[in-house]
Amino acid sequence: MRDDGNVRRSIDHGFDDHPGDDDDRPTAAWAVALAEDCDACADARVVVTVEEQGHAGSGLALHLAPATARRLRVAIADALKEMGEQP
Repeated sequence: MRDDGNVRRSIDHGFDDHPGDDDDRPTAAWAVALAEDCDACADARVVVTVEEQGHAGSGLALHLAPATARRLRVAIADALKEMGEQP
């Protein structure tokens, strides 16, 4: 939490599972956070950040409303089912 009344809380982070020895596809880092510090959003968002490992601050940050975050969750669950995995 921030002292200015705005909330930003890290939920989880990690790296993709692609082998790191591929120059065409460097290892990517991901992070999921909760944020209430975006004036343009006007409410809480799930923030998903993806960037190349070792290049903090150079990636993309998605500010997802609850409905969009749920849609992403369903898409990942569907992809896992297609692979024969249970979400």
